[in-house]
Amino acid sequence: MTTTLSLLTPSGRLTLGNLLGALRPMAERQDDAYYGLSDLHAMTTRHDPALLRERTAEMATLLLAAGLERATLFRQSAVPAHTALAYLLECTAHTGELNRMIQFKEKGRGQDSTRASLFTYPVLMAADILLYRPSVVPVGEDQRQHVELTRDLAIRFNRTYGEVFTVPEIVTPAAGARVMDLADPTRKMSKSADAAGSILLLDPPEVVRRKVARAVTDSDTGPTSVRADREAKPGVTNLLEILLACGGSPDGLSSYGALKRSVTDAVVAVLEPLQKRYADLAADPARVDAVFAAGAVRCRAVTAPVLAAAEAAMGLA
Repeated sequence: MTTTLSLLTPSGRLTLGNLLGALRPMAERQDDAYYGLSDLHAMTTRHDPALLRERTAEMATLLLAAGLERATLFRQSAVPAHTALAYLLECTAHTGELNRMIQFKEKGRGQDSTRASLFTYPVLMAADILLYRPSVVPVGEDQRQHVELTRDLAIRFNRTYGEVFTVPEIVTPAAGARVMDLADPTRKMSKSADAAGSILLLDPPEVVRRKVARAVTDSDTGPTSVRADREAKPGVTNLLEILLACGGSPDGLSSYGALKRSVTDAVVAVLEPLQKRYADLAADPARVDAVFAAGAVRCRAVTAPVLAAAEAAMGLA
């Protein structure tokens, strides 16, 4: 059975895009799956400790509310092997290849200085992956460069110190729901972006209605104005894709007002049961903590032999 691994960073609040594009597919792949909260990755830029705790707790509860009960759920920081292996891999990484990482350049652009952890973050990501020995890693284009670095580090380590790591193959996942920002449909809906264009999973119905009502469309008012055309009508196309992904139908819609009302109804229908489950779980935080604590125990057991093998190969044991 192929191990499935995916980590979400609590650097913001989960959105409808995260639900349709990530959480739903994760819920369909729970056997031998490890789904983590990469709270250490959230510290690569300036952060508020209290806000990090709050967002981590919210995200943990949402993962359970989204139906991820069978998978192994864990917080990255609760599994010490992640940081331990990251240092060993740093001893095989080169500054030149880290300098080429696109996300480091983008997040550091215009800054007087950046945290060293932002520079070495791809190595920690490599440790996240290699510890669980997956044979394949599904990855989007925004993370492909990091997974390519993971492969390079694994190959270099194995050639230098002996065969320890499985070198994962990169696979492109099947196209899922692509939810774009309501205010700027040329960019993905992001949990780190301005909330005005993002539907958060915990937004109440009136907030969803207001955000959808303000969604960008265009000036076309003809009888065929409600149609999918990502180049000419990105805003309308985005609303139609959200409608379909949430189980609605565009049949009979001939105006943007009608489209937005249908999208609102469909989104609220998807979010209401999720929010109810979230409220029930949030009222019993010890239940959520217990699930993640049990997941961390399993992860420590799974990752310990990999870390031990790497330490022995490098002469530490």
